[in-house]
Amino acid sequence: MEFLKQSPNRVSPVSSNSYMCYDPNIDQRKKSFFMLNLFRAGINKFRKAFAKTRAILGDKIQVVFGKPLDADTLDELEQILFEADFGSALVTQFIDHIQTFAKKHPGAKGSALMDALKDYALTLLETPPKTESKPKPQEKPELILMVGVNGSGKTTTSAKLAHILQKEKKQVLLAAGDTFRAAAIEQLGVWADRLKIDCVKGKPGGDPAAVVFDAITSAKAKGADIVIADTAGRLQSKSDLMAELEKITRVAKKGMPNAPHEIFLVIDATTGQNGVDQAKIFHSVAPLTGLILTKLDGSAKGGVLLSIYHQMGIPIRYIGLGEGVEDLTPFDPKGYVEALFS
Repeated sequence: MEFLKQSPNRVSPVSSNSYMCYDPNIDQRKKSFFMLNLFRAGINKFRKAFAKTRAILGDKIQVVFGKPLDADTLDELEQILFEADFGSALVTQFIDHIQTFAKKHPGAKGSALMDALKDYALTLLETPPKTESKPKPQEKPELILMVGVNGSGKTTTSAKLAHILQKEKKQVLLAAGDTFRAAAIEQLGVWADRLKIDCVKGKPGGDPAAVVFDAITSAKAKGADIVIADTAGRLQSKSDLMAELEKITRVAKKGMPNAPHEIFLVIDATTGQNGVDQAKIFHSVAPLTGLILTKLDGSAKGGVLLSIYHQMGIPIRYIGLGEGVEDLTPFDPKGYVEALFS
């Protein structure tokens, strides 16, 4: 017992007469167990959110792959992928991939073919993006512009993103820049009160660029780390959209030379391939650095995430898996693929 008394850091007293040797691997095992449970919880959340898509994708594909892989089977597979909103270009690539895989592995069927689909989908998602964020500013704050059409869930998503960043110990300030819609200002204000976050507001019909500039100024004074600026979604034409976003960007640079540092497009997943068109239009106006797909729990078109990334190469940063404040989550390619095809 002399050794135990001289090494208090290596033992843990159980009673006055007994000691338990300290195992340095225990904490690591607990951490690993925690991470495993977190991963499983994430997969379950993904599976629940993508249930509608999986019903017309993964479940049907498993039935198809139980048959001989002939022309009729491939036609069925093609139709299933279209129904899940993969888009024509991507559907063609998946069919070609399965045909090539089957030629190399003549005896493959069932789970082997499904794994080939999963691997190909994951390979596409892990392809390096074509666009990147700007370097983090040396001085605070970082400006994130939230753009998107009305009805995409942009205002609510701005608040949910603020909540995520709060949990990362960031001081966040919200800017109610959608001045064209009075309800958006009120809605963001309610979220700000709930999350105990400062919110800079303007008058309905006021200048959105002025609201963003005031938010940057306020964030500097308060030492906030990040400004999340909601912007208008109801604009009459592409030229209006371009003019408004260009003005916000130009005015923001007066407050922060390299701003905005991130421009996130919020897309309602239930719109399917229309989301691809939205991404193209907004990206031509204001170079996007990330996408956020919302309302996936109510959509049977979950394949559109893969389609958008394949066509645009814009990183999918977050996805909305429900209506709760905790239901915005960082996008996990592996979890997404498993949820769709399993």
